[in-house]
Amino acid sequence: MAFKPLHDRVLVRRVQSDEKTKGGLIIPDSAKEKPAEGEITSVGEGARKDSGELIAPAVKAGDRVLFGKWSGTEVTVDGEELLIMKESDILGIIA
Repeated sequence: MAFKPLHDRVLVRRVQSDEKTKGGLIIPDSAKEKPAEGEITSVGEGARKDSGELIAPAVKAGDRVLFGKWSGTEVTVDGEELLIMKESDILGIIA
């Protein structure tokens, strides 16, 4: 199923975090924090100004981004857990 977010929302796939620490300790799933980094899979057409003019999104599909710890809403699309969030919840693009 293809999913396209509306307005200024984006669909983000979380990037998996490392299984081990730098010292070599294995981190169990119960102790892992959800990563605040992800890859954008699809983008809405953008927000609208009061005048109706479209504001194009600053991100595009394939961009790696950082977002707040509590940002977005978790959804399942085609059996994959993804996040839908507003573009304003994105803190920055990883170059």
